[in-house]
Amino acid sequence: MDGNSTLNGPEAQRPIATPTTLKAHVFNMLREAIISGRYKPGARLNESQLAREFNISRIPIREALMQLQEHGLVMNHERRGMFVTELTDEDVQRINSLRVVLEAEALKLCRANMTKQNAAKLTNLVEQMEAWEDGAEIDAAAIDLEFHRTLWALAGNPYLTKTLDSLSTVLFAHTALEHVSNETIKWRLNHHRGLLDVVLGKSDVSPEDAVISHLRVSYDEPEKFSSYAAEQPAGPEADAPRAKRKAAGVK
Repeated sequence: MDGNSTLNGPEAQRPIATPTTLKAHVFNMLREAIISGRYKPGARLNESQLAREFNISRIPIREALMQLQEHGLVMNHERRGMFVTELTDEDVQRINSLRVVLEAEALKLCRANMTKQNAAKLTNLVEQMEAWEDGAEIDAAAIDLEFHRTLWALAGNPYLTKTLDSLSTVLFAHTALEHVSNETIKWRLNHHRGLLDVVLGKSDVSPEDAVISHLRVSYDEPEKFSSYAAEQPAGPEADAPRAKRKAAGVK
């Protein structure tokens, strides 16, 4: 029975609701396809085509697309349909400026809630990223996102976690579509220990500075639209992260 099936008798005109498990499955599959770069920014997501790919009716596809829209991953263009969200450089900076504030708070709460088990889990993820090589079975983007999601979850505030996930999923999808070298991927993966050291209490760097430094590995001026912009160093020191990225082949 699929989402197009109907009841017999008096209820014949009332469509049967899509099972929650099916809706969740379709949503997660489409979400991961966007994050992984299978569906690129600006690409149209056609209901009929997706229904054929999933071998299901269009109803759960439509419901999943509406849920993805709520999460900011797709946009509904009037009379044209649903499209994967496409971000401008300013959009990225504005999202990152919020992320600086929220993820710094997550780091503080994660540090306060730290246990040996949580420390071991986070350390293991960082070690996996640092050991990543081209051709590894572990997907680089997936483990990167898993590390950040684990940090957010350990903050202990589900609303903070949900907000960060909603904001950052769009960024991860945007970044996943860049045509970068394996050296660039490895460069990005090797810049998570600074965050780990903060939550483990092994660093004197503030959570805000740690997040800004981490984001600068992949983005220019991630703090531009936050109150921390004025506090960041000017001149050669501020250009250092960008120079290092260029040396590694990162744009």
